[in-house]
Amino acid sequence: MGIGLVVRLKVHPGKGPEFEAAFARQAAGVRANEKGNKLYQLVRSREDKDVYVVMELYDGEADLAVHRDAPHMVENRGVIGPLVAERLGFEIFDAC
Repeated sequence: MGIGLVVRLKVHPGKGPEFEAAFARQAAGVRANEKGNKLYQLVRSREDKDVYVVMELYDGEADLAVHRDAPHMVENRGVIGPLVAERLGFEIFDAC
């Protein structure tokens, strides 16, 4: 069964462009190296320019585990982490 994740976060004021660039590099790594990933998309709030949602979809649990430990993810955590002010929400879904 497929697995979906929705992560809602807020970046530090003025760090949106830097966060988006770092996420784009990370997303390129996901798309190039994770066959079990079906969606890895960043969207920004129209109401608060510092609020983002990451939408992810994987074929299964094993693919999500691969994602968490993938070199491109590990390398980019140190770049993205300091840009995030607050994690506003995190939810895992079963794909229908």
